[in-house]
Amino acid sequence: MIELLTADTPNGKKISIMLEEIKFDYKITKINIFKDEQFKPEFKKLSPFGKIPVIIDHENKISLFESGAILIYLGEKSDKFYNKENRTIINQWLMGQMSYVGPMLGQHHQFHHYNPGKSEFGEKRYFKISERIYKELDERLSQSKFLAGENYTIADIATFPWIARHEWHDIGLKDFGNLSRWYEEVSNRAAVKKGYDLFKQGDQIPAI
Repeated sequence: MIELLTADTPNGKKISIMLEEIKFDYKITKINIFKDEQFKPEFKKLSPFGKIPVIIDHENKISLFESGAILIYLGEKSDKFYNKENRTIINQWLMGQMSYVGPMLGQHHQFHHYNPGKSEFGEKRYFKISERIYKELDERLSQSKFLAGENYTIADIATFPWIARHEWHDIGLKDFGNLSRWYEEVSNRAAVKKGYDLFKQGDQIPAI
């Protein structure tokens, strides 16, 4: 049994999607980040930076924080979506999501979606960076079916929930043909649909 401690965010959805894809039994413990539950001492014992998600693998008696590390762990444990022969390339695209795609789109969310009008500099800066991310992903996906090559991997699982907030970005996903093709293909996976609806509230993946 895997216990997933999380909130309903792109980083949280990465792990629920992965768990659905590998068909592991899991239960969810909700962490209310709007009430700062992630900073409680008992949670920080599991996640020193006070960030979700965290998993507890009760079989192996181990807990992990950081969504990229969790995806790698689950990929190794299940031997799925983390092919040994392709791990160098998978790791590059996974780390790119962790260090660039997620943080920059996250800042765009803060300035453009949550706090418009409060910082013209912030809004313009992160809009331009986010637009560039769309272009760079589109260019990559003009060269390969998925981010790390011809096979669907944890790099795609990590990136997808961030692009699934495209309605917040106001960049125009439909204007990026290769990225749209990838988004549609990943969206249509049954496990992605199920994992996206993290708390079973009927959440549906936004259409292009």
